Amino acid sequence: MALRIITPLSFPKSEQAGRSTNTSASAPAASHSAAPRVPGISPVVSFRPLNHRRVMADGRLRGDFSSGTGPVSTFPLCFAAAGTSGTSRDQSPLLEGGIESGEDGKVVKKAVPSLPDREFSGTPYVPVYVMLPLDVVNMSCEVADPDSLMNDLKLLKIAGVDGVMVDCWWGIVEANQPLEYNWSGYKHLFHIIRQLKLKLQVVMSFHKCGGNVGDDMTIPLPNWIAEIGNASPDIYFTDREGRRNTECLTWGIDKERVLRGRTALEVVVLLCLVLKVYFDFMRSFRVELDEFFEEGIISEIEIGLGPCGELRYPSYPMEHGWRYPGIGEFQCYDRYLMKSLRNAAEERGHSFWGKGPDDAGTYNSRPQDSAFFCDGGDYDGYYGRFFLSWYSKVLIDHADHVLMLAKLAFEGSSIAVKVSGVHWWYKTASHAAELTAGFYNSCNRDGYAPIAAILKKHNTALNFTCVELRTLNQYEEFPEAMSDPEGLVWQVLNVAWDAGILVASENALMCFDRDGFNKILENAKPLNDPDGRHLLSFTYLRLAPALFEENNFFEFKRFVKKMHDLCQRNQSHRTCLGNMDNFLS
Repeated sequence: MALRIITPLSFPKSEQAGRSTNTSASAPAASHSAAPRVPGISPVVSFRPLNHRRVMADGRLRGDFSSGTGPVSTFPLCFAAAGTSGTSRDQSPLLEGGIESGEDGKVVKKAVPSLPDREFSGTPYVPVYVMLPLDVVNMSCEVADPDSLMNDLKLLKIAGVDGVMVDCWWGIVEANQPLEYNWSGYKHLFHIIRQLKLKLQVVMSFHKCGGNVGDDMTIPLPNWIAEIGNASPDIYFTDREGRRNTECLTWGIDKERVLRGRTALEVVVLLCLVLKVYFDFMRSFRVELDEFFEEGIISEIEIGLGPCGELRYPSYPMEHGWRYPGIGEFQCYDRYLMKSLRNAAEERGHSFWGKGPDDAGTYNSRPQDSAFFCDGGDYDGYYGRFFLSWYSKVLIDHADHVLMLAKLAFEGSSIAVKVSGVHWWYKTASHAAELTAGFYNSCNRDGYAPIAAILKKHNTALNFTCVELRTLNQYEEFPEAMSDPEGLVWQVLNVAWDAGILVASENALMCFDRDGFNKILENAKPLNDPDGRHLLSFTYLRLAPALFEENNFFEFKRFVKKMHDLCQRNQSHRTCLGNMDNFLS
């Protein structure tokens, strides 16, 4: 079988700019719109791939590539996308054109308009990391499957990623007794990563794994914490009904002596410094894994400050029945936070304000169903403004305390904090879901400026989520949620950049489609930004078998190259074909 390559058509930039594609944020794969028909070009035949084939560690694809209407072809599968009605067009960013059945059964590369892509020539290099599986280190503190992991890391290396992110779980390392640490599994893991010359982002995970979106396993808090919690359940965040959330410790005990003689925020008078119970953990990590700091393998430490490692209250726990797009509930009803609230009310001179809102709805309420969050509701009254100011200040103070300790433990290292993208109900006046999460970001306030200020104080980067989501897609799926992820991302990124802090990001949901990757690129390298601002790095959620399915892996590799600015559209076909040959063989 012979192949002929025909030079693809080129279109004016103005015509390309007028075409766009949109993909649902929840869909795992892109659904590209068909390009306009070009006169003189007949419909293309369908190349139908076998489903769920993985890419091998040497970069080759498993299996054969067969035409839906003819004999087996040796044409690379990733150059053809199967159609649904017997036709297909090549959607490859490198080969702009389609595959057509020519005379005598010959396969011909025909000129077909490609999807419009933004030119990234000359844009900044943005490193790309990939989150490792949650259970890459098991509960016995051993690397769960080192051989499989090595194979997956080799594939990531082929894709050009800069490094990986890994959670260091408090519940694994300090599982049984306080001050008894087991880092053996993480040392083994870091050695594997070092062999492949990858970088490391490490998360100090002081929260429980399990019960949230994307959690496929359970890693509890340390056993000795659970024992204390059984006797004193107020160490956990608590909702109005008295339900305890065991994802992480309440910030109300930051200055209380409740953990076997160690405070969650222990004051050492001699040094005039504030130490936390977490400080011992962080310092132990810094000492035991010193060689990876000294060699520059560890590029960043992300400090877990709440549920899912994020700076927020656990206001929307699925284990308590929350479902998207519920507004969530305030989490301040443990006795320590209630004591703090009463003290704040007394200092204000209104002791009767020392209680939580009576009319803030339940986890799955809508803002309009609550007298507190509805338009003109109590959230904007005298009491509401007092309560929300106190509630958000507790969050800011917790970040301030922990980051001060982190800078002591990791002096000279880059530190980051993750802030969740609570984008539902963003188009309402109250921004109810953000308020219950601790972000006082109602329509007449900027709730992220205080967070940016505290990060600036500690020279800490901001890692923000949901950069792959499009507002239109969210509206199509949940029009009642009044969601605006694009507006939220724009606000947070600009607040952070205006404050002079570095900004990184990650996707909120699994993303394999080109539309999602293109949205990430838009946020990573804003078009025509007069100050040339861009993301510090991007972390992809998450390493999984689906990533290595051939089409998904192809799109991911293309995305990484564009983040690195290594493959522009103005490259010749000869160069692009050579690059693809190197990748496949």
